[in-house]
Amino acid sequence: MTTYVIGDVHGCLKQLEHLLTIIDRETPDAQLLFTGDIINRGPESLGVLRLIMAMGDRAQMVLGNHDLHLLGIAAGIRKMKAGDTVKPIFDAPDSAELLDWFRTRPMACPVGENGILVHAGLLPQWSCAKAFALGKEVEAVLRSGSWQSLMAEMYGNKPKKWDEGLTGMDRLRCIINSFTRLRFCSADGVMEFDGKLGPETAPEGYMPWFDVPRRLSESSLVIFGHWSTLGLVNRPNLLALDTGCLWGGALTAVRLEDRAVFQVQSSGYRVPGL
Repeated sequence: MTTYVIGDVHGCLKQLEHLLTIIDRETPDAQLLFTGDIINRGPESLGVLRLIMAMGDRAQMVLGNHDLHLLGIAAGIRKMKAGDTVKPIFDAPDSAELLDWFRTRPMACPVGENGILVHAGLLPQWSCAKAFALGKEVEAVLRSGSWQSLMAEMYGNKPKKWDEGLTGMDRLRCIINSFTRLRFCSADGVMEFDGKLGPETAPEGYMPWFDVPRRLSESSLVIFGHWSTLGLVNRPNLLALDTGCLWGGALTAVRLEDRAVFQVQSSGYRVPGL
C-alpha cells in the first residue's frame, strides 16, 4: 500500500482537508502516517482530531508534546496556556472517548522494513529496535489505570542523558523527552532543551541529534516532525516534515515510495499574537 507521511497539523483543519484532497486524487485510500502534534495552537483542534479518528486504521499517528500536554490537562496536572486551542475537545460530549483515543496512540511507529516514525528524535545510543522497545514502556503506562501518575511526574529536563540503569519516572521521562522534545544533543547524547531555532544556532558542544556521528539509528529511515525552524529535510535515511503551517508556512506530506512532496500553504494563518 502507498504511504504518505504528514507533518505537524496543529489544528490546521482547512490545510489538512486540502492536502488530503490532493493525496486522494493521487492515490485513493493510501496509508497515512502523522508525525504527532495534530492538535493545539491552530484554530480547529477538535475538527482535526475527529477527521483523523474517522479514518480508522487508514491513519496512524505518534504522540507529540502537544498531544501529551492535552493529556496533562485532562489529568489535572497542567493548566491551559494562552494560545491553547484544546478547550473544544474537553467540551465535546464524547470528550472521554477522544482522550482515551490519544492515550492509546504509540510513541513510535514502524515504517516499512527498516524505518521508524517518531515526533521529535532518537538519542544516538538507540537503534530503532531499542526505540520501539522503550516506546512500549511508556505506552504501557499511558494505557493503564495509573496514567495520571505518569502525567504528574512527566515534566522536567532531567535526566538529560540516557543510561540503561535508569528506572521509574527518571527512565520514562528521559524516553518521553527524546521522543517528543529532542532537537539538539551532544556527541555523547546529552539533551539540550533551550534551543528552538535552526541547526546553525546549536549551542556550543551540541548539534542536531541526527548529525551525531555513528548514532545507532543512522542506517534506518527516521521520520519526524516537531522542529518547524528546521523545515523539510528529505535525505535517504532522514525525513523531517514540520514545515510550520501553524506559523505561516505549509503543511507537508511526502509519499514514501518515491519521496514526492505535496504541500498546502497556510494561507497566511499565524498563531494569534505572533
